[in-house]
Formats: sequence, structure tokens, C-alpha cells
Amino acid sequence: MWNYLVRRLSYGVLILVGVNLLTFFLFFTVNTPDDMARLNIGGKRVTQVQIDKWKGERGYDKPLYWNAAGQGAEQLTHTVLWERSISLMLLDFGRSDSARSMDIGYEIKTRMGVSLTLAVPIFLLQVIASTGFALLLVFFRHSRIDFWGTVVCVLMLSISSLFYIIVGQFLFSRVLRLVPLSGYAGGLDMVKFLVLPVLLSLLSRLGTEARLYRVMFLEEMGRDYVRTARAKGLSEAVVLWRHVLRNALIPIITSAGSYLPYVFLGSLVFESFFGIPGLGAFVIDGIAGQDFAIVRVMVFLGALLYVLSNALIDVIYTWVDPRVRLA
Repeated sequence: MWNYLVRRLSYGVLILVGVNLLTFFLFFTVNTPDDMARLNIGGKRVTQVQIDKWKGERGYDKPLYWNAAGQGAEQLTHTVLWERSISLMLLDFGRSDSARSMDIGYEIKTRMGVSLTLAVPIFLLQVIASTGFALLLVFFRHSRIDFWGTVVCVLMLSISSLFYIIVGQFLFSRVLRLVPLSGYAGGLDMVKFLVLPVLLSLLSRLGTEARLYRVMFLEEMGRDYVRTARAKGLSEAVVLWRHVLRNALIPIITSAGSYLPYVFLGSLVFESFFGIPGLGAFVIDGIAGQDFAIVRVMVFLGALLYVLSNALIDVIYTWVDPRVRLA
């Protein structure tokens, strides 16, 4: 297993290098530092003096790839590529391009905790609710419960998450006044701010995942080991719980595991609409403010989390199914 993980993580490093270089090319070659300066300064008339000052304050006045005027290692290290791209591989995120010049690493540390308070309950409840609902439909398959449950799933997955947010805020916050419309607070007060986004996020994804899991369970129901279990006299509930669910865990883990990066990166839509100061809102603010440093860091961090989560999923496979061997 260790050899496999080392090889897998080595592939991951190559992927991160590729993502890093591609992002650098898009941000600094297609869109030059002068263009970035004009967008951040704003206004119709931006002088070259203002552009040079903006670039000098943020280190964009250096050569992009190679500093011919430098000596020794400075030819490589005193470049925009090294300071803004290679440094990301060392998790040195630098400062933002905005006028406030925020420490991006500090912002990520503080905001990640906020994102986790929202995303972890959503992730856990989503897996439990979707799996339970799918098992219920399979248990009552070929009945009205299965038919109308499938219809409800199709309706739910056909509706945009924005609809759930707008209707949920209007109904529960403005009409019934059960929870705050938006905002965030620390301590136990955070619960009243997180109840509504957690519930709405759960509903917005329930139809898609429950229908997917139902198909997985129905596929397992036709296997030989299920017929053998029934022939031994086991009840349908026991067959579903002990055999079908256990053997369908690998595709469920694969599906649920794809959401793991969002657990750390936060939800762009829900954090933005509900005023939750997590990483999702941080990305939205960076895009709205044309802060390319924040966007580059979050792209790299997203790629890093995807690589790590995929490696973790492979390890979990071996715990769920002893037949899986990582070689």
C-alpha cells in the first residue's frame, strides 16, 4: 500500500506543478501585469506611472521567468514566477493584490474554520439522508412509494439551488421569522445562522444523490449473493442493510468523496447568499474585486485538496472492501 500511496502522491505533485504553471501562464502571459494593474486601479485614464507604482508595490515589476540582471540564484528567484507561483508549492501564499494587501495564508486559516462549521454538517447529513432515502425507495421498489419518491427526486434535482435559497430565505426568515436572513456569529449563536443554509443545501442535493444511490442499490439487488441471502431466509431489511448497502459503499464513497474539497473550500453560493465569512465568500470577494492573487491561491488549494481527497478515498476503499488491494 505504501508504494502505491507514494506513487499516487508523486503523480499528485506533477498535477499540482502542471496546474500551477498553467494558472501562471493564464494570469501573467495572457493577462499581463500591466493589464492587472489597470483593472485594479480602475478608471478610464490610468497613467504608466500609476501602473509602475502598483506593480512595484506588489512585486510585479520583476521579470516573469528569468532575471538576466540578477547574479547566481537571483536570476531564478527574483522573478514573478518564483515569488508568485513556485512559492505556492511551499504553501507560501503571499499577500493579496487589493489595496488592503491581506495576508492570504492568515485569511485561509481563519476562514476555513467558518467553512467547516457549515460544510461538515452538510456533508454528514447529506450522506446519511441520501443513503437512507435511497434504501427506503429500494425497500418499497415497484410500489407507489418508490414511484412517487423517484418523481420527487427528479423534481428536486431539476430545481436550481438558487431557488431553494430564495424561497427558503423568504419563507423561514421573512414570513415565519424562525431564523436570521443572513450573517454569522461565534459560539453557540452560530447554530441559528447555520440551520437554514444546512437545511437548504441538504434539500438541493438530496434528489440528485438519492436517485444515484437508488440505481446503485438496485444494481446490487440483482447479484447472486443477494439471491443466496434470500434463499437462506434472511428478511429484506437484513439483506438491504447487511449485504446490499455494504457492497454498494464503494460507489457511494466515490460520489460522496468528490464533495470533500468543498468541505474545506466552502460553498461559493451558500456562503455568499447567507453572508457567512468562509472561504467560499473569500473567493467571491476576490473575483468581484479582481484580486488575482486570491484567485490563483484558491485554484491551487482546490487542486491540492482534490489530489489528497482522491488518495484518501483509495485508502478508504481497502477498509470498506477487503478484496481491494492497492498495488
